[in-house]
Parts: sequence; C-alpha cells; structure tokens
Amino acid sequence: MRDDERFEMMRAMDLLPQVAGASFATTWFRLGGQRRPTREEYRAKTAEYFANACRSLENFPDTDEFGPIKEYIHGRLKREIDWIRTGRNREVEKRYDRYIDYG
Repeated sequence: MRDDERFEMMRAMDLLPQVAGASFATTWFRLGGQRRPTREEYRAKTAEYFANACRSLENFPDTDEFGPIKEYIHGRLKREIDWIRTGRNREVEKRYDRYIDYG
C-alpha cells in the first residue's frame, strides 16, 4: 500500500491519541473529581479511550481492497497504545502535565 493511499488514516492515527484519548481521559478525571491521577492512571485511561475511538475503524469491510489498510490500522493501534502506556507519546504527556498544572 502506497503512503498516498493511507495518508488520511496516518493523519487520523497521529491525532487520535491526544484528541480522543487524552481529551476524553481528562474529561473523565475532571468530572470524576480526580484532580491528581497518577501518570500511569492517566496513560491507562487515555489508552482505553483511544482504543475505543479506534473501534469504529473496524467497520471497513473484510475484502481484499481493504485488507492492507486494516493491517496498517491494527499495527498502528498496537504501537500507539504501547507509546501511550510507556510515555513515548509526547502529546499525551503534555496533556497530562497541563491537567496536573491547571486541572
């Protein structure tokens, strides 16, 4: 699969961890009254919401035409969750710091 064929999906997977995952996690902690979750709690909740947001991507049909993009999504999902959980996603880490500092 060429990069131009998966460009839009690449951009979505670049943004979803912080836009869906971290934003939803921050809202969850804020509304739950938890002002100081640990970094690990925040990462876990972010990974959970990110994975939930990506479930809609499973709606691509199971056909030969969509096989490559589904493989890409599956691999990228695993990598992004690993990066969130281990602190390698800098944007998620910034969101955590911002929440702790300004909550």
